[in-house]
Amino acid sequence: MSQKKHTRPWGIFLAIVLAILFGSWVGPGGEKWGIPFFHIFDVLSKIFLNALNLIVVPLVSSSIIGGIARIGSDEEFGRIGAKTFGFYIGTSLLAIFIGLFFVNILNPGRADLVTPEASKLALDSHLTSQKAAAVTDILQQIIPSNIFNAFAQGQMLGVIFFSILFGYAISKISQELSSTLQQFFHAVFQAMIRVTHIVMKFLPYAVFCLIAKVFITTGFRSLASVSLFMLTVILGLLVYTCIGLPLLLKFIAKVKPMRHFQAMSPALITAFSTSSSSATLPVTINCVEKRAGVSNRICSLVVPLGTSVNMSGSALYECVAAMFIAQAYGIHMSIPTQFLVVALSLITSIGVAGIPSASVIAIIIILKSIGLPVEGIGLFLAVDRLLDMCRTTVNVFSDSSCAVLVATTEGEKGVLSKEASEMPEV
Repeated sequence: MSQKKHTRPWGIFLAIVLAILFGSWVGPGGEKWGIPFFHIFDVLSKIFLNALNLIVVPLVSSSIIGGIARIGSDEEFGRIGAKTFGFYIGTSLLAIFIGLFFVNILNPGRADLVTPEASKLALDSHLTSQKAAAVTDILQQIIPSNIFNAFAQGQMLGVIFFSILFGYAISKISQELSSTLQQFFHAVFQAMIRVTHIVMKFLPYAVFCLIAKVFITTGFRSLASVSLFMLTVILGLLVYTCIGLPLLLKFIAKVKPMRHFQAMSPALITAFSTSSSSATLPVTINCVEKRAGVSNRICSLVVPLGTSVNMSGSALYECVAAMFIAQAYGIHMSIPTQFLVVALSLITSIGVAGIPSASVIAIIIILKSIGLPVEGIGLFLAVDRLLDMCRTTVNVFSDSSCAVLVATTEGEKGVLSKEASEMPEV
């Protein structure tokens, strides 16, 4: 994941293996010895998903309000900060569209992964959501007449818009009042992180229930589709990392992309092994500053900010996951709905990036916004941990690439030059 997640993955890996074996043993009937295992797993997994839904609104709103207020009140942010945000948004959009391309071409959710009954319920929910998808209705959702209703009903478009607007307003009031509100929302955010940690302690058990349900329904047939989903994500990440970002480095920064890969190799290895952008941050800063030759003035702003808000790999993953779930439930996604998925993937990758298991939370937000079943996340949880390692590596490389782009457009000399490439030990 982009940030600190579950630090002991072996419990999750064990849960995945046991769920596959147990679900396949129970079989399509859903019960053994008169025990309705499918119903039990269904209830337990829904309780866990309810717990995730419980934390979404306060977590996202406090994260966005606190972040926008803090950035807006930083007098030193200025031109470099605006340029940094521009590159972050641009590279994240590039990643999302690459993911959208591959998920439409490969169609990984085409197998029968869910029951016809579940598919029909999901379609009805989606169609109900689509009836409110006219431009005027979407605008009314973005700008709700009653923000308390939006919070109560989990209307995430309205919650996100209000949080951005409110955070910006906080940054423009008197320093004393602004500081008080910033501390309040920072405290709320930290408390919600603690709640998230508590909920995530039950993740291995939830993974077992969710995956066992899938294998009770479909058996080993689901592995082919999940493998194709995994391939879709990895292909998208590879194209973004090995083609998209290098082209930007070559034609905008006018540096040699291979030198940047060499400079960042210690940070990329650390990111892959830890699945944590936060844990990798010291190594990333050292690589960008000492090995790539970016000044401390640029590096000290761009890289830590990127660790919090630039989650290109996660944004790509969220988009592909939402589309995969729609395909698995047999729901056709119109072009406007796909663009809504793109926009939500971008916003959520920024708004909830700093929390444990951020991609799971972000995907839930997207699913709720377009009327897809939240329990669909169980379809790909079996491969989430490995993909977590991959997308964290991409997140770190994207942060460092944006640092190089900002530095070179600011006129810094010697970035990724031969002298800078005299790689010191990290």
